[in-house]
Amino acid sequence: MAGLWFDEFVVGHVFEHDVRRTITEADNMLFSNMTLNPQPLHIDHAFAAKAKFGKPLVNSIFTLGLMIGISVSDTTLGTTIGNLGMSEVKFPHPVFHGDTISVTTEVVAKRISKSRPSQGIVTFLHKGFNQDGVLIGECTRAALMSKKP
Repeated sequence: MAGLWFDEFVVGHVFEHDVRRTITEADNMLFSNMTLNPQPLHIDHAFAAKAKFGKPLVNSIFTLGLMIGISVSDTTLGTTIGNLGMSEVKFPHPVFHGDTISVTTEVVAKRISKSRPSQGIVTFLHKGFNQDGVLIGECTRAALMSKKP
């Protein structure tokens, strides 16, 4: 598997993920509709034109999922047992249709699980950037990881 085992993560290591993704209007509309989010800032161009940014904003939950998703192939693909939680989620700059998102992931902590000593918990700090290098989001995520067999 491409993902790393618990034992292979090093606190302080920063992954600069090669995968980037340009967000389309279709992505935003589909995600907002699939999650039953009728917020007009995401799906109504006429409404958004009169709002602060003058155009639709990309749904922030889509942005969060994309940031974490981009990290998977380098970090947890096939080696994670599951996410334990996300915290300290921030969106300091809006994301718009046409923005290209890149992500870094820092390993900020790791420890053996107290209840499952054959597994460990790794804490990641994901940061997303637009095509201009502006920080658009960040999130701390705890994942329960398998130890190397």
